[in-house]
Amino acid sequence: MDDETIVKRKTIASPSFTSCKLGQSEGRKHRMTSFLTPNRHGYSVRFSPFDGKKIVVATSQYFGLAGGGTLFALQVTPDDSLVEAGKFEWPDGLFDVVWSETNPDLVVTASGDCSLQLWNLCQDPFPVQIFKEHKKEVYSVDWSQTRTEQLILSASWDCTVKLWDPTRKESLATFPGHSQLVYNAKWSPHVPSCFASVSGDGTLRVWNAQLPQRASISFKVHDAEVLSCSWCKYNLNLLATGGSEGLIRGWDLRNPSCPIFELRGCEYAVRRVQFSPHQASLLGSVSYDFTTRIWDINQSPSAIETIKHHSEFVYGLDFNNLVEGQIADCGWDSLVHVFSPSSLRDREQR
Repeated sequence: MDDETIVKRKTIASPSFTSCKLGQSEGRKHRMTSFLTPNRHGYSVRFSPFDGKKIVVATSQYFGLAGGGTLFALQVTPDDSLVEAGKFEWPDGLFDVVWSETNPDLVVTASGDCSLQLWNLCQDPFPVQIFKEHKKEVYSVDWSQTRTEQLILSASWDCTVKLWDPTRKESLATFPGHSQLVYNAKWSPHVPSCFASVSGDGTLRVWNAQLPQRASISFKVHDAEVLSCSWCKYNLNLLATGGSEGLIRGWDLRNPSCPIFELRGCEYAVRRVQFSPHQASLLGSVSYDFTTRIWDINQSPSAIETIKHHSEFVYGLDFNNLVEGQIADCGWDSLVHVFSPSSLRDREQR
């Protein structure tokens, strides 16, 4: 079941909602606080790199099939509630969001109308800049992590990745090469100007942003669509990929002939996979099987914890860089959760 087929599904059950605070989630083994995005379905959630209590969530109306999108700015309060700090509307669905690495008030979103929007969360409710060159939906955005050069990546269903300077309307470069939809593009946290992209064509490609003509590395990683990739923060050659067949695989760029690990257990597509920023062997994933899972690649090919607190597809996932052991997820059931899985708390206490 590929991602394009999944998003065409039209009958989605909406759960009842009960608000809760950290430490007050009855019947759960993890501390959790939640927020409802009424009539909006979650696609992406990100913690601020400047303030671990601030979160942005990109959402779409009608499951991204039609209608508008809403960017929610949320805040964890001193009593551990999750509350709305701001809300920004866009006439098409929003599929991804990322914070600026230099300005704590700036975020960029990706939209179904082929554009990206740069928002200042402390100014008026309209984007301060709009970037529009892609020919189809923009499904992924990422902001470079080097302080010396601030650049944005966008991955699109038009089979390209584009490079942007946030101060200019025109893109700096276009990276063709994938033969199908590009679902995700991520900057390397180690090497400036280096990024990876994954696609419906089953490949992972690694690029030099200064040489857009051709990927420096390209190889098959799944016999299915590849929906997500993540760089390990502690190993510059290690990436993980998530496929629509439900597998998570790890790759050493020095020898990509076969995966160095394969994680099994997701019943449907892995929508997002992410390495922990705090421990080299830990990964998180979310899936169309309604689950969020925590994995330890040094311990087992099975998840060390499986969390099922959503009643629909789980799309967004992020680790809190500033609060070890805390993650956030969001899904098509209109719920955003911020929580500390027991498996991560156990390691934090060791």
